[in-house]
Amino acid sequence: MGTTIRLSSLLLLMYSTVSYGFVAPRTMLQHRLSGSSSSSNSNYLTNEEHWFNQTLDHFSPYDHRKFGQRYYEFLDYFRVPDGPIFLKICGEGSCNGIANDYISVLAKKFGAAVVSLEHRYYGKSSPFQSLKTENLRYLSSKQALFDLAFFRQHYQESLNLKRNKANVENPWFVFGVSYPGALSAWFRLKFPHLTCGSLASSAVVLAVYNFTEFDQQIGESAGTECKTALQEATQLVEQRLASDGKALKQLFGASELQIDGDFLYFLADAAVIAFQYGNPDKLCTPLVEAKKAGEDLVDAYANYVKEYYLGTFGVTLQTYNQNHLKSTTLNEEESADRLWWFQVCTEVAYFQVAPLNDSVRSSKVDASYHLDLCKNVFGEDVYPDVDATNIYYGGTKIAGSKIIFTNGSQDPWRRASKQISSPDMPSYLISCHNCGHGTDLRGCPQVPLNLEGDAKNCSSPEAVHKVRQQIVENIDLWLSQCQETGRRSYM
Repeated sequence: MGTTIRLSSLLLLMYSTVSYGFVAPRTMLQHRLSGSSSSSNSNYLTNEEHWFNQTLDHFSPYDHRKFGQRYYEFLDYFRVPDGPIFLKICGEGSCNGIANDYISVLAKKFGAAVVSLEHRYYGKSSPFQSLKTENLRYLSSKQALFDLAFFRQHYQESLNLKRNKANVENPWFVFGVSYPGALSAWFRLKFPHLTCGSLASSAVVLAVYNFTEFDQQIGESAGTECKTALQEATQLVEQRLASDGKALKQLFGASELQIDGDFLYFLADAAVIAFQYGNPDKLCTPLVEAKKAGEDLVDAYANYVKEYYLGTFGVTLQTYNQNHLKSTTLNEEESADRLWWFQVCTEVAYFQVAPLNDSVRSSKVDASYHLDLCKNVFGEDVYPDVDATNIYYGGTKIAGSKIIFTNGSQDPWRRASKQISSPDMPSYLISCHNCGHGTDLRGCPQVPLNLEGDAKNCSSPEAVHKVRQQIVENIDLWLSQCQETGRRSYM
């Protein structure tokens, strides 16, 4: 694209999918949660776009290029002039607004403004028109954290200008779920002077090379009967893939996945999503019933995949197609797959591999499969340096303060989160049959969107409410400690 990165070119792009700020699974952590662009506006607090001129490379004293970064603001509950500002971090997908989840309840309670910044490279915030590997060098969590810091300063200064005041600081608090949950924790770690605290929901703060615990958690969440049925289905799939792979892929509606590893990963993720997003019975009930009736488990699993995973849930097969991942053409709806894989292949891995024993997913989904994918898609020299990532941030031994960690009991990603409380960093586990990824902010199930994070469909709403009360108490305390002496608590 040369040395000039033009905001005008970004504004010409159109994006048809309304999302929660997250993309489809695979190694990606989250999924489109609020439907298409025709979704009800009630799903959002706002979807009015604003733009910020962001620095491309925060670590170079010589490169002064900028790019347009999209953000949103919601001020309906803001108590002018001294109310808090909630920074909701968007993650690995197009950020098309501020979702109307439990943060809206918190904003109303604390009289807070809510602002949300789109992650660099995703959605409309791409610095380049081509996503060739060379152009992805500025895509990292480290650059993203500085984006948030610079945006935070810019937004505070703009508020001060509107009020004709200087050197005034509103209290800030940062929120995120999943990878944005990790960014939320890391932001407080690296910039403690810029936020009073952070909520790190389902925060994957530990970079993992061989993430066998992910599959093990799926087995635990499934329970004995469902786990046994899944394992038997996996064995039958492997046998049929060897004898007549073409027919098998047709049965699952996945003929375009020519690489067997891609197909097996697709099937593994189809099971994962039931537990991750709070719909375990959609998967387990038909499989267990088929096994008890002596019916074909592969047929039963294929029906679930086609009707729920590809149908109701809305996953697209191209997410699993390496030929698609190799595409360097910028597309707001489709490029997120390639972009997140780049972050996986360079920083965090999260390689969801089969354990040596008692695995649910196919043993062919191993580290070699992932490394081959990274090389095939991005080039020979691309691999995840998880040691460097964990040294930089601390992994689950993060040495931060005033960070709330929350996880759902059924969520496999909790194995990469901080699950043990430490001084000034409480960790809460929400335990229930369908408590998954981001339950504290989204309710149950986590897909589709529950307005204001309604928890009434959680198998134990009380468990959700209890953790939410603890979140409120921590936010109130830490906001209070941010205030000047004599100012009251935000309750």
